[in-house]
Amino acid sequence: MRNPWTEEAAIARKPTQAEESPKRRASAAPKAKAAPKAKPTKPKAAAEAKATPKPAPKRATSKTAAKPASPKAAKPAPKAKSAAAKTSGEAKPAAPRPARTKRRAKIAPDRLEILVEAARQSLEDDKAENIVVLDVTGRADYTDRLIIATGQVERQLQAMAAHLDEALGKAGLHLRRDAIQASPDWVLIDAGDLVIHLFRPDVRELYRLERMWGPESPVQTENSDAARG
Repeated sequence: MRNPWTEEAAIARKPTQAEESPKRRASAAPKAKAAPKAKPTKPKAAAEAKATPKPAPKRATSKTAAKPASPKAAKPAPKAKSAAAKTSGEAKPAAPRPARTKRRAKIAPDRLEILVEAARQSLEDDKAENIVVLDVTGRADYTDRLIIATGQVERQLQAMAAHLDEALGKAGLHLRRDAIQASPDWVLIDAGDLVIHLFRPDVRELYRLERMWGPESPVQTENSDAARG
């Protein structure tokens, strides 16, 4: 049988919801997740230093900038001599010479004398002045005979050259097209072993080929002294 007293006592011992202690309510409630621990932050000074941009390096001022190495002073170029100095004897121009691309063909001595005589006769007919024939065999590397004559003006020089071309052709020597070199002051005729120079008076005095290749030339004097000794 039920004991009413026992049931009443059990009911009396059971606390009501209002009477439950706060500790028990706290234990009955679901536990909340713990908040994650915050990571330790760096010191404030280090963070500020990192955030602050580094100052750009200072440009070198005009005082501190390195001076560029000064280039060496260029030596002044030598002054070219004037034309007057050249004609005054300080810088004598080179005498005209045959412009050859091949070695000259030797002419037999007897035939060479025929050509020399034909050229002399043509110059005399044209009233050439001071005709000189020089034997330069063994002394000049470009010819064996030199003929030098004077004409007063350019027209006379050109006429003398044309008549020499005809005279040498009749003697059996036909000149090449490039055998005659001409200028207003001189004409050069290259006939191989015979070379003819036609000058105006002042230009002949300037070059003085007779003094260079004639009997009074230094080379000719040395050869004469050696032959006598």
